[in-house]
Amino acid sequence: MNAPPLSVVVPAFNNARTLAETLRSILDQDVNGMEVIVADHASTDDTLAVMRSFASDPRVILLETEAGGGAGRNWNRVTDAARGTFIKLVCGDDVLRPGVLARQTEILASTGAVMTACRRDLIDASGAVLLPAWGLRGIDRRMPGAEAVRRAVLAGSNLFGEPASVMMRRDVLARTGGWNDSFSYFIDQATYTRVLFEGDFVPDPEVGATFRMSDAQWSVALASRQAAEAREYHTWVRETHPEAISATDRRVGDVRAALMARARRLSYRVLKRRMR
Repeated sequence: MNAPPLSVVVPAFNNARTLAETLRSILDQDVNGMEVIVADHASTDDTLAVMRSFASDPRVILLETEAGGGAGRNWNRVTDAARGTFIKLVCGDDVLRPGVLARQTEILASTGAVMTACRRDLIDASGAVLLPAWGLRGIDRRMPGAEAVRRAVLAGSNLFGEPASVMMRRDVLARTGGWNDSFSYFIDQATYTRVLFEGDFVPDPEVGATFRMSDAQWSVALASRQAAEAREYHTWVRETHPEAISATDRRVGDVRAALMARARRLSYRVLKRRMR
């Protein structure tokens, strides 16, 4: 069987309430040659039943992942099953905007870049937009991937966005080790980093996805842990690529990550009151 041009992979866990919307937003896209791989990670709600309601679509492949291993196990499970030239991972509570798959496939095919990313809307549990057109600050033009990584380190922030915003070359993702779950909160950015050191980054300037902000993100302790892990991530990038990330870059990124954590805590308090 010939490999499809595009694989969209969906690692699902306790997403019964949102998964149908997520899958419809993928399957309704006007794009040729797509496979959609969905894996349930031992959910305790009706996620598996929602998945199975899409089994009749010939583009859909359904898998189950054993419990344990954190997000990395299920993210790599669906990714390892993918066969496409290009790959996009969409978590089971995010939504794609119309046209994003065709647009990003064309960007990667025409430029030879290893990764693209679009802006996204941050939404609440009901789907209301909280922060529109978020992302790509300082990386809104084509550049070497190493420079894009450096700018993200300096910003102390994930400038690329969550995986639903990103599309990569699958062979590069596989060759660099798949999803890097060495960092609990930076599994996405740490993975982008390995991929981007293999080639160029080209942005997709449109709003192409949503990211749903959940109750779990309101924790002050979580924000503090993310800041600490940002420092660990910056140290890892500096140690593995000292030619691209200087000691000063790392120090500046550490300070900005701490400031971002404080701003995030304040924003979460404001947004949580709004969502009540």
